[in-house]
Amino acid sequence: MFVSPSKDEHQQLAVPFCGSIKGGMRPGKKITITGIVEPEPDSFDISLTCGCDDVALELSAKFEDKQLMRNAHVGGSWGEEETAIPFFPFIPDQPFRIEIHCEHQSFRVIVDGQPIFDFYHRVKSLLTIDTIQINGSLTITKLN
Repeated sequence: MFVSPSKDEHQQLAVPFCGSIKGGMRPGKKITITGIVEPEPDSFDISLTCGCDDVALELSAKFEDKQLMRNAHVGGSWGEEETAIPFFPFIPDQPFRIEIHCEHQSFRVIVDGQPIFDFYHRVKSLLTIDTIQINGSLTITKLN
């Protein structure tokens, strides 16, 4: 599903990471990110973008405030930020598994098997969402 700089699946992916989502997003498609939070994390970001233009979903984990912020940048401007979550799912120096499910109306984000939030699509054409970018206080061990 991804074009990444490394073909060796046992090697960690370098952060910041930028990779292509083959064929773009569509309902039924899922992205899974497995990794480990750094021992003294500040924050990390995961963005699904339309090339270098619109941002369909930017997920930003802030450890000091224990917040998981979401937003989208469409047509040259950022939308309203969403922050409500049932709990903050990330623990310093611990592994995690994030699943981003593309559904008809929204992205459903699940962390370690627990649904965390739904983010309603603001980008109209899901197929144009063709890039994933990851940066911050984490190590990526697997991406598919």
